[in-house]
Amino acid sequence: MNLHKTLLPPHAELVRAMLERDTSYEGVFFTAVKTTGIFCRPGCTARSPKPANVEFFANAEQCLAAGYRSCLRCKPLDTAASAPAWVQTLFTLVDADPEQRWTDAQLLAEGIEPLKLRRWFKQHFGMTFHAWLRARRLGMALGGIKQGDSIDDAAFDSGYESLSGFRDAFQKSFHITPGRAANSEPLLFTRLTTPLGPMIAMAERRGLVLLEFLDQASLNPEVQALQNRFGYAVAPGHNLHLQQIEAQLSAYFAGTLTEFSVALHMPGSEFSRRVWAELAKIPYGRTTTYGAIAATLGKPGASRAVGLANGHNRLSIVVPCHRVIGADGSLTGYAGGQPRKAFLLRLENAAVQITEQLAF
Repeated sequence: MNLHKTLLPPHAELVRAMLERDTSYEGVFFTAVKTTGIFCRPGCTARSPKPANVEFFANAEQCLAAGYRSCLRCKPLDTAASAPAWVQTLFTLVDADPEQRWTDAQLLAEGIEPLKLRRWFKQHFGMTFHAWLRARRLGMALGGIKQGDSIDDAAFDSGYESLSGFRDAFQKSFHITPGRAANSEPLLFTRLTTPLGPMIAMAERRGLVLLEFLDQASLNPEVQALQNRFGYAVAPGHNLHLQQIEAQLSAYFAGTLTEFSVALHMPGSEFSRRVWAELAKIPYGRTTTYGAIAATLGKPGASRAVGLANGHNRLSIVVPCHRVIGADGSLTGYAGGQPRKAFLLRLENAAVQITEQLAF
């Protein structure tokens, strides 16, 4: 069985999504046009080709292997790969000198177009480069305060010449004063590349707290709730949990990992945590319903409440809310979009079938 081939939706659905430029199918499939030899993302704004001249592939690598070239307008390889080389170079420069204040002139001197950089960061981090840079410096200051540095040292070490300016920026970013920061919990975040589009992962010392697709509407409210209700100070960074989820997600999408082992920390109400615990028990490649979960919890009439708690799950894929379907077999809602939900279920089902075939 060809794992990648089984990941494609039905042909009619692919044609409709292509003709309507449905961006919710980003990463689910790629369109290859036989008459031009070019392949595109589903939402490409170029003139739609005739369906008879098109073939569909599950990933960019298959398009390249079939002899197609990347579209210059929608740039499908940019979404299929990790950060482009020019962004990786900038990351290296920032790591080498975290206190540097990057001006447009300095960016241009490095061959980086400021507007292009702004767009890339907004798409993949949900903020501009300069906002990310400020958050990163403040995150380093937060780490210093947690380790016993004075507020003065933290301010000047992070490049602020004014204590009042540092305090204002710190409170605006973390919703707490520097004086209270020693008692707060840093929540570090990083961007992850997946075949279904960029995701953001957040983790504190106890484990992974959030894993969501960057384009979903519920992301900002979720982050605000973590800050306001649970006292987290959110900043760019990296830790062991974020490194683990990056590696494990890669293996999951390759069809070789069926159970995540990264540590999790899931603040929420008692009922929500009970629902999330049941979600985590749904076997790979299987599905269940809201009603079945409610019955397991001893609350057979609480399907709606289970659905709400399921929707408040902050850990996409790892806590597999995508494995919950309607009683009639329909996919029902999914914060990342139903095309992604369908893709994840096809991925798991195909991997299970391959495993079963190899066992015989």
